[in-house]
Amino acid sequence: MNFTLAHFSDLHLGPLPRGAAFHAFRFKRVIGAASWAFNRRKKHLPGIAEALLRDIHAHRPQHVAFTGDATNIASPLEFPRLRAWLDRLGHPEWVSFTPGNHDAYVPVSPEKGLAYFAPFMAGDMKTEAPFPYVRLRRNVALIGLNSAEPRWLHSAEGRLGPTQRHHLRLLLAELRAKGFYRLVMIHHPPGPGMAARLRALTDAPELRNILCEEGVELVIHGHNHRREFHWLEHNNSRVPAIGVPSATMAADAHHPAEWNLYEISRHKGQWQTRVHIRKWQDAAAGFVPAHDFVVGG
Repeated sequence: MNFTLAHFSDLHLGPLPRGAAFHAFRFKRVIGAASWAFNRRKKHLPGIAEALLRDIHAHRPQHVAFTGDATNIASPLEFPRLRAWLDRLGHPEWVSFTPGNHDAYVPVSPEKGLAYFAPFMAGDMKTEAPFPYVRLRRNVALIGLNSAEPRWLHSAEGRLGPTQRHHLRLLLAELRAKGFYRLVMIHHPPGPGMAARLRALTDAPELRNILCEEGVELVIHGHNHRREFHWLEHNNSRVPAIGVPSATMAADAHHPAEWNLYEISRHKGQWQTRVHIRKWQDAAAGFVPAHDFVVGG
């Protein structure tokens, strides 16, 4: 039987709450709020976020993956509203979240920030650290990574670090031995050269090597705000990586909002992933089919 998974990223839910720029003052947060006011608020539309909710619910996937950038400037005033939006999307058992760089835009104490999303990042396997976390849904293992950390003013880089990478390798080997389809969720693109220098994952080569050596079935990500498909290659092994545009991007943008529906199945003894891309269209006032393709099998 097929397992269906919805995937979206980079929600950047607006508008910014009143006073968010100066609440718990940080200079970078003020600069980010100015960018929102003069530019980004015209691109990331709350109406598309509402349509996204309706469209995902209409397709009734068995699980949902949200690969980060829920917020805009990581203001403590943003997180409660994002938690309310996530609760409308679905129960934490049905939705898995991985943080993006905007969710760690500046340092925020956990209880005022990512703790709001904790139920959506709770794993089913006992692990030594919060990340990676693993959620087991039938014969699919969803592995959540955290590439988000506060960076200096002009940087949107991400990092996993040696501890998270070490535990990831151990988990992937264990899950492979148990016969699971392993789907890795991360905000930043997982391979070298997949993002500009100040937007990249700083340990992307190390992550790429782990993913290829362990033979992961699929990696999904966001961050670049565009539709992407790459093969991560290392030592004669390759792993597919799929990125999605921002889930709220206006139709007149270079890469309008999209979300993906993955159908995971076994075909002749091999894993197969059928990808259905759904794209925002103003004329339809909603998301419409854009492109389908198959990976594996």
